[in-house]
Amino acid sequence: MIRRHALMLGFAAALVSAFPAYAQRTLTPEEQQLVSEINAHNGAIRTMVGRFLQIDTNGGRSEGTFFLERPNKIAFRYAPPSREEIVSRGSGFYVVDRREETYYAYPQDSIPLRQFLGTEINILSGNVVDLTTTDGYLSVTLQDQTIAGTVQVSLVFDTQTKDLAQWTLVEPNGSQLTFSLYDVQQGVEIPSHFFTFPSTFKGRDPAKN
Repeated sequence: MIRRHALMLGFAAALVSAFPAYAQRTLTPEEQQLVSEINAHNGAIRTMVGRFLQIDTNGGRSEGTFFLERPNKIAFRYAPPSREEIVSRGSGFYVVDRREETYYAYPQDSIPLRQFLGTEINILSGNVVDLTTTDGYLSVTLQDQTIAGTVQVSLVFDTQTKDLAQWTLVEPNGSQLTFSLYDVQQGVEIPSHFFTFPSTFKGRDPAKN
């Protein structure tokens, strides 16, 4: 079974932060322009579907499909035999186990990837601690405080298409989780039930706290 704190894209790592407090990086005018173009391009994409490959620190691989609808809706469905999913429907992120009919919930505002899910995208609104451009890709690293401690997320964009290609999360204990996207389609109509699960499932909802 996929680790639950890894399922939350490193959002709920269980250990106290091991990261020092880095200062926000100052970007050059050229870097600011490129990031602004990435913000505008991705902010104009209302829906996106595709496949993902997840690789953890130990080399473990998991695959599945993802569905994104702005604002604030995203779902990751892991390929069988897993019955677990990650679902966001605006009020929080949920790790759903359809076999056990349970879910684990986390507040939306504690999720580092939230900068990419809003109606308008502004990556620079986060705490940018690093930015590098290599072989046609731009990597922007954000550091954020979560309910479990400090985590880092590196968003990797194709500098030509401006599309998101990959992201890597580093948990407070130093373990990493990388998601690579492929077979991506934009502007696809996504059924609303893809971002829901039965109300009979047992768990905790942050919107009701």
